[in-house]
Amino acid sequence: MRRNFVYLFSPCCPMKDAPSHSYRRACLRLVLGLLVIWFTVSFGCGILFREWLDANAPQIGSAPFGFWMAQQGAIICFVILLVVYAVMMNRLDAKHGYTEDQ
Repeated sequence: MRRNFVYLFSPCCPMKDAPSHSYRRACLRLVLGLLVIWFTVSFGCGILFREWLDANAPQIGSAPFGFWMAQQGAIICFVILLVVYAVMMNRLDAKHGYTEDQ
């Protein structure tokens, strides 16, 4: 079963050497971590915790904080996560020797 999981993500070239396996594992860990953050901010703050945020967090302009997170905060968080992903992947690529020579 584990072998089929590896083929699911790289069907043309299965990873048998340790460096590429650790690189793939670190990439998946990074992506899954950022997706959890994105889900928590967009779905959690915008929908699940909206009433609590409206009651307990300060207003932004004339809008309650929960409403603001649903409309603007999730988008801002997504853009920040894109920058974080680019920086972290560049570091990960350099660590594992996958840098682009120009």
